[in-house]
Amino acid sequence: MFNVPHVTSIYLIKHSAFEAIKYDHKEFDPDMAMCESLRNAGIFMYISNQRYLGHLVNVDNFNSSVVRPDFHTLFSNSYDWTLKYIHPNYSVQLNESTIIPQPCPDVYWFQIVTDAFCDDLVAIMEANGQWSDGSNNDKRLEGGYEAVPTRDIHMRQVNLDELYLKFLQMFVRPLQERVFTGYVHNPPRSRMNFMVRYRPDEQPSLRPHHDSSTYTINIAMNRAGIDYEGGGCRFLRYNCSVTETKKGWMLMHPGRLTHFHEGLLVTKGTRYIMISFIDP
Repeated sequence: MFNVPHVTSIYLIKHSAFEAIKYDHKEFDPDMAMCESLRNAGIFMYISNQRYLGHLVNVDNFNSSVVRPDFHTLFSNSYDWTLKYIHPNYSVQLNESTIIPQPCPDVYWFQIVTDAFCDDLVAIMEANGQWSDGSNNDKRLEGGYEAVPTRDIHMRQVNLDELYLKFLQMFVRPLQERVFTGYVHNPPRSRMNFMVRYRPDEQPSLRPHHDSSTYTINIAMNRAGIDYEGGGCRFLRYNCSVTETKKGWMLMHPGRLTHFHEGLLVTKGTRYIMISFIDP
């Protein structure tokens, strides 16, 4: 706790101090006049880091016209964004004593985001509705060709690419450094951040491929066995599959050489996953 001579803008006042407060002054603004009157009355002003009494929210750039506006506020209100969208167990996984699950060799499984993150981002993508057609021709890419196409929407199509790159830096990179020791790249680079939609009547699966990345992340955006049936990821080199994915959990694995993989068949419903090819 610190005794201070001046406070401004936002403060709490005890009822007993009201009679001593004066705001009129020939030279001072109202805050300075108030503080002088309290000092003259022998009433202390102080700041404390021992009690949490709330925090300020920046609403200057809050855009209520977009779908799920809270999702867009990482830069303006990172504290509230983190509380709403980052999994409550996230920080535990940064402890060296915490064992990170490996469902397949060098495939790590993290609790990364909340249901609200998944639901809001799916809603944003579906409201946009500009899903690719799943063909090799893709004008969104440099060169206009996708070797292993999916039905997807890129984050830049919904004006969220900059936000997602910050998410990768703040929350994904520390987990990567935890499990892939010795590899440090800050900030991480990713030109491909996109949501994939699998449906039996659209694109139910994805053929075996490598990713154009140093490492890839794959976040499950809805519930296996409830929102869809089938699906998952199979790593051919290890004959190992991850099928019981968990909403809000992230798979992280190397993109090239060792982790040749495929998207398994979705037989019912709609499966959504969020993919990033990091450090291509």
